[in-house]
Amino acid sequence: MITAKRIFKTGDELATKLAEDVAAWLRAAIVAKDFAVLAVSGGSTPKPFFAKLSNLRLDWSKVQITLVDERQVPEDNPRSNAKLVKETLLQNFAAKAQFIPLYENPNAKNLKTFDVAILGMGNDGHTASFFPGGDHLAEALDLNVEQNILEMNAPGAGEPRLTFSLARLLAATHVCLHIQGADKEAVLETALAGDDAIAMPVRAVVNSAKPLTLYWCP
Repeated sequence: MITAKRIFKTGDELATKLAEDVAAWLRAAIVAKDFAVLAVSGGSTPKPFFAKLSNLRLDWSKVQITLVDERQVPEDNPRSNAKLVKETLLQNFAAKAQFIPLYENPNAKNLKTFDVAILGMGNDGHTASFFPGGDHLAEALDLNVEQNILEMNAPGAGEPRLTFSLARLLAATHVCLHIQGADKEAVLETALAGDDAIAMPVRAVVNSAKPLTLYWCP
């Protein structure tokens, strides 16, 4: 459930604050257990946030960064989330972080519990690769599923995908929903007004018992 709302006037203000909050959470995790794990989403929305975060000082050598979900394409493909992360987040101070890709990496399922998971949302109500009509959607949303990472094919997904399960994402210490624009606000309001997660999979996140922080700007 959304327990905190961070509303900003501009995308730059949002990116700055989200980066500062994530950096603080990562620092706290490093102090507590000497490492931290961050899971991020792809798409165009996170780019300014990635740039801000990469310039913040912390012990990046103790941070593992992975993806919430990924297209099953090589990293040199323009639609690869791994390519996006390497070019926009694993820069500056954050270049010292260890990146754990999902595509063709069976060891990704062995990652420790996420300290921070940053989710996005599509206009169809998907988050991660939980797409309406997905062939493994019900399984991915099942909180008792054993697999950490599942394959997903869906009409709106384009390429076949890989995604961490809902259970794995909700186990993160901090879960954030990062969206921008009036259209996404309207989609979120629709999601909050119903409970059919198969129709709008983001409902499985926002209607869960897990505390969720919303970061939004027009």
